[in-house]
Amino acid sequence: MMKKILFFSALLTGSLFFAQKAKVYENPNYSITIPEGWKSTNDSEIINIFPTSQIGAVTISEYHDLALPKEEVKKFILALYQSKDEEKKVKEKKSQKGYTEYLYEHFDEKEKLFWITKAFQKDKNLYLVSINCGQKFWNGNYMTLFNETFNSFKIKK
Repeated sequence: MMKKILFFSALLTGSLFFAQKAKVYENPNYSITIPEGWKSTNDSEIINIFPTSQIGAVTISEYHDLALPKEEVKKFILALYQSKDEEKKVKEKKSQKGYTEYLYEHFDEKEKLFWITKAFQKDKNLYLVSINCGQKFWNGNYMTLFNETFNSFKIKK
């Protein structure tokens, strides 16, 4: 019994010791949590968040006054990747604050890149959040950090 308690205490202490620190990137319309040591750039209002090794990135684009009918969003997402996938591969659900959330996962065979994209649409507002990461790095800690960053995206309005 004492060994189990010591084991779980050591496990808990170790996980807290190795836990990644993070900072929050604030925008008037959204926020996202960035792992400590990662960089962010703003290139013409397209936000790129990436580890210093630059093996991938989380990218955020926002569009306002975009007249993209709801029926066309899945086609739009597939066109971003020049994908021949069927529209049903883009998952759709109601999301936060009245937005419709779309999720699409794509593997680029030629470039050997994993792409995961979420789109949030409401009226004429569209937010695109995507991960791209090289296949050989899409495992372990990098996969976890990219997914945690990606999933921390929150719309404020």
